[in-house]
Amino acid sequence: MISEASKARFAREVAKYPADQKQSAVMACLSIAQQELGYVSEEIERDVAQYLGMPVMAVHEVTSFYNMYNQRPVGRYKLNVCTNLPCQLRDGVNTLQYLEKKLGISMGQTTPDGLFTLQQSECLGACADSPVMLVNDRSMCSFMTPEKLDQLVDGLRAAGDQ
Repeated sequence: MISEASKARFAREVAKYPADQKQSAVMACLSIAQQELGYVSEEIERDVAQYLGMPVMAVHEVTSFYNMYNQRPVGRYKLNVCTNLPCQLRDGVNTLQYLEKKLGISMGQTTPDGLFTLQQSECLGACADSPVMLVNDRSMCSFMTPEKLDQLVDGLRAAGDQ
């Protein structure tokens, strides 16, 4: 299921480590697989484990520990809202609730059109900018007021419809 192009990228990541420590590339390999396939299935975990010569359970422990790995299909836009204490104190929970209402879904769900998946996350490391959220595990959004949330969601929805 993993393409040869992704396996070539795996090899470049593995080459960064001593031969007896190639399992150190597990996070990079999981990210590469997810970029290609959209999520990390049990089959992908097995393939990565076999490629790196490590137990499948060890790969699954990584996949299930970090919320940047999707263990099931997600929407085109994955919205992770920080609900850790500093963000809670500055409207992080209200931000999550606002998005639930705006998108018509609960945390952990995907909109019927497949555009948005809403998740909560632990600390995103930008406490001074709270409330914060991460879009598709790549773009940090800070100081998320209802107005900024509307702009973000409406802009992503417009881009997703094209």
